[in-house]
Amino acid sequence: MFSFFILTFEVFFTPIFPKDLISKNTIDQVFETARVEEVLGDFVNLKKSGTNYKGLSPFSEERTPSFMVSPVKQIWKDFSSGKGGNVVAFLMEHEHFTYPEAIKYLAKKYNIEIEETEQSTEQKQQEDERESMYLVSEFASKYFQNTMLRTDQGKAIGLSYFKERGFTEETINKFQLGYCLDEWDAFTSEAIRKGYKLEFLEKTGLTIVKGEKQFDRFKGRVMFPIHSMSGRVLGFGGRILTNDKKAAKYLNSPESEIYHKSKVLYGIYYAKQAIAKEDNCYMVEGYTDVIQLHQSGIENVVSSSGTSLTSEQIRLINRLTKNITVLFDGDAAGMRASIRGIDLILEQGMNVKVCVFPDGEDPDSFARKNSEAELKEYLEENAKDFIEFKASLLYEDAKNDPVKRASLIQDMVSSISKIPNQIQQEVYIQECSRIMDISESVLFNTLSQILAKEGKASGISPKKSKPLEVIREPQAEKFKVDELFELERKIISLLMLYGTVEEEFEDMVLKENDKGELVMEQEVQKAKVFEKIFLDLQEDEVAFTNEKFRELYVKIIAMLNEGGEVDFEKFVNNLNPELSSEVTTLLMEEEQYSLHDWERNNIMVKNKNTTIARLVNETILALRRFLISQKIDELSRKIKDATAEEDSKESMQDIMDYLSLKKLLSNKLNRVM
Repeated sequence: MFSFFILTFEVFFTPIFPKDLISKNTIDQVFETARVEEVLGDFVNLKKSGTNYKGLSPFSEERTPSFMVSPVKQIWKDFSSGKGGNVVAFLMEHEHFTYPEAIKYLAKKYNIEIEETEQSTEQKQQEDERESMYLVSEFASKYFQNTMLRTDQGKAIGLSYFKERGFTEETINKFQLGYCLDEWDAFTSEAIRKGYKLEFLEKTGLTIVKGEKQFDRFKGRVMFPIHSMSGRVLGFGGRILTNDKKAAKYLNSPESEIYHKSKVLYGIYYAKQAIAKEDNCYMVEGYTDVIQLHQSGIENVVSSSGTSLTSEQIRLINRLTKNITVLFDGDAAGMRASIRGIDLILEQGMNVKVCVFPDGEDPDSFARKNSEAELKEYLEENAKDFIEFKASLLYEDAKNDPVKRASLIQDMVSSISKIPNQIQQEVYIQECSRIMDISESVLFNTLSQILAKEGKASGISPKKSKPLEVIREPQAEKFKVDELFELERKIISLLMLYGTVEEEFEDMVLKENDKGELVMEQEVQKAKVFEKIFLDLQEDEVAFTNEKFRELYVKIIAMLNEGGEVDFEKFVNNLNPELSSEVTTLLMEEEQYSLHDWERNNIMVKNKNTTIARLVNETILALRRFLISQKIDELSRKIKDATAEEDSKESMQDIMDYLSLKKLLSNKLNRVM
């Protein structure tokens, strides 16, 4: 029946594989082996619900389940946030893995050996070197933990220090804190004895090599492993516990192939889920600040590890949220030194707030002295917008000195110039004008000059700049449904859910009666759902207007035309993330009813399987009716614009014909015209 339909499965089902070194065979094996209910069960408490599983959304705060997992279709859907997809999509959303990281995570979970595509000798050597450095770092992390927990020196010095800081055993284990013995080469000797090469011990910076001698870099220090966003150990921070004035209090791993200070944030691995969920990230200065806040219930917190904040670090946060709250110690000098980081955050188009702790307090000490509720309340009540913070920090010194005050205003406008959004710029100019008691026109002129020097267009004319007027908000328009969008979406849904089901369809066919008049007569035809939809749309020469639905329609028809049932797993896995999410939503939409257990409350949900033919007919008729209405509107406009009377009469006759057809369709649909 569809021999003329030349689209093939292979043409439209090109799998989306990353430009990575993981082979297609490995990716296929991962998808075939991984079970969505098993993987998601590690992150969400799932309970059986018929053939599916349900649980509380991991992406939002809720008390009733809106998260559904389908083992049959191997997909999941979170109805509270709208997110959904396959097992890889979940890991990318929840764990913020990249595609390759998600595949590797699943391969490790199911003991699948990762095959790599053909690499050059140089590529293989580089990849082997990086992996060796990761392995050395993982070993070092476990060694330092065991040393602290199982040796007399480790317990007496390292463990005692962390206990004094108020860290619980659970926190110590979670952050993998440890201790390096106060001996010259205890760690290095043990690593070499275990088969780790000195070359990689040196490249990771764990061992310092001088001629024939080797020394432990972190000798006599408590250890803070630094993880990547996916959880791999990249490097370490070590704190000395003696009063040796010649030694640095904190020592970090040196730059290496796997550790770049400017691209890493301490605590990001433990904070990423909370940052995305809370839609805010707290930025602190040190390791213990992160750990103490985390232990106190503030988990969306990271640190730049004592280094100046960089653009790469801000972009890491930008993947999770647009909002950053910088937490400062109650030390004015330290705040002034760190204020440059705020401008960097603004340049990335992010929203910045600042919270300052009382004099003599830092996040670590303040969290220890206050309950979780008191801490959260303080952060909420004392977080200021960056412009207000800058003014309050510097105004006291400048208020009686015109030169300093002018410099402060210039500095504030300079910060505003970093913001890429022009509307935000204007709003902040207004705020600056109010705080500093200076005219907006002067500030707009200054902003334009700064932007001109940097070669940026301000979009604001210095002379014509006016304050934003407060305009009364018009009455909200009534919500208008996009009927065409809904109809196209419905057709895709019917194809996926019932495409291969064979039904008897009642059709209205135009026929000539005995008097030679054209009338609509009912006719019954037997066909599969996808055949009925395809032929009707072909007959009406209908093309989908929505790009996503158009692409899905072509893919689904091509697959159904080849025969057999739709393989939902392969279908979802071979789509790009946007289409995958849309398909998951459509496939799981009916499952949403089972979340509410409506039948127990005597609310009966209509079973679509009993009315498939009717649903298909009504949808096609509704689409035809909509398109006819559009045609009538188009002809009505044509009449208004028509110059010749003949053209007007012709269009009027067309409208009458279309109205007659619309009436027939409306009667069939039992709708009022």
